[in-house]
Amino acid sequence: MKKDTERHPAGRFAVLIPVYNHAEGIVSVIDRARPLGLPILVVDDGSTDGTKARLQGIAGVTVLRHDRNLGKGAAILTGFSALQGKADWAVTLDADGQHDPQDIPALIGAIPPGLRPIVVGRREGMAGSDVPWTSRFGRKFSNFWVRAAGGPVLADTQSGMRAYPLPEAARLEVKARRFQFEVEILVRARWQGIPVREIPIRVSYAPGGKRVSHFRPFVDFCRNTETFSRLIFLRLLRPVIGRRVPGGLS
Repeated sequence: MKKDTERHPAGRFAVLIPVYNHAEGIVSVIDRARPLGLPILVVDDGSTDGTKARLQGIAGVTVLRHDRNLGKGAAILTGFSALQGKADWAVTLDADGQHDPQDIPALIGAIPPGLRPIVVGRREGMAGSDVPWTSRFGRKFSNFWVRAAGGPVLADTQSGMRAYPLPEAARLEVKARRFQFEVEILVRARWQGIPVREIPIRVSYAPGGKRVSHFRPFVDFCRNTETFSRLIFLRLLRPVIGRRVPGGLS
């Protein structure tokens, strides 16, 4: 498995894990990713629950830390910046343990020769009784508005397991810095002509019987509404000012 990922013709890959207050599970996520033999970068987004202590002294893993919580998108962008010149692709994993790192080779294998798409892991089994209603509703809500904003037609626009091409993904001028980053970058990728692909992956919402979620229904609904309103407004401006639309919409 290590040789397959290291020798992929698309280039060099690294695992990027943004984490915020997942002290109970982050070491397990790292340990499950180790057998892939890929560099692992963890960005601690200002955790206050003991995550920092858990990450200290872990051999073979690069850890960066924000002094305060800036948001998942900000953590991913910090990772993109740190990987410049060291990797051609960043494969993101959520720190809550819902993703199986053993799906990463399939994600990498979905990259067509000569293309540099964003590859999204489409979580299977989202209709299960262990899946929070907020996750089911949020996915449908997000899928609809990503399409409305001129983004790609996908079945899981909220999945955090993805392969991002570097430096292209870092140059998309995404404004959102929290969870909304992951939907906005898909829209802006479509605007810029970067392909977006999906492949099925496994998901578990009860790793070890515990799961920490930072989703706040009212606050995040408001943030989602702001993000999609802004993107749709920019899309509507396209016939008027064309290539002058902020963020590179053409």
